[in-house]
Amino acid sequence: MGVVAKRSSMIFYSGSDDHFSHRVRIVLAEKGVAVDIVDVLDEKPPEELADLNPYNSVPTLLDRDLVLYESKVMMEYLDERFPHPPLLPVYPVARAQSRLWMHRIEREWCPMVDQIRSGGKKEADKARKELRESLIGISPIFEDMPYFMSEEFTLVDCCLAPVLWRLPELNIELPEKQVKPLLAYMSRVFEREAFKASLSEREKEMRA
Repeated sequence: MGVVAKRSSMIFYSGSDDHFSHRVRIVLAEKGVAVDIVDVLDEKPPEELADLNPYNSVPTLLDRDLVLYESKVMMEYLDERFPHPPLLPVYPVARAQSRLWMHRIEREWCPMVDQIRSGGKKEADKARKELRESLIGISPIFEDMPYFMSEEFTLVDCCLAPVLWRLPELNIELPEKQVKPLLAYMSRVFEREAFKASLSEREKEMRA
């Protein structure tokens, strides 16, 4: 298990502290995929990235002749290309629900992370408060199930984990007594071998 860093037909262009790249790295690690990871710096992306991706952005996944540059598409492609272990439910209704949760995380929480990191002080403070309150609000859902609305680790957890890992960097401190189920969930996810393998050096420093 883990991201296998050896020569491969698959290349992943990844931002070392980009939460969208991180979610894909988690999937790669869970699947044990052999992949070449190229760490992309914002100020100096590799020249070939612009030829592969019209947005010249990360994450970008190259698998032989296929180029993908949207994180959720990459995650589902990897789950289908490497079916074990499965990271989406088998049944259509449950799969649709999982996709909807992924959409909500991306639509509601990911913009808050970006706003905190790159917005002005007023906007960042507002986003920080909203994200903190949202996370406090979801804590009870982890009382009955070990993962996000599921007995098994899924792509939804792959989307949520990078946000939760970045809370110290975002200066978000959760009230321990109010969010014990959420904190237990975070510990479960962060202790997974694949999650540990997914971390870049920059991400490791976030909780050093």
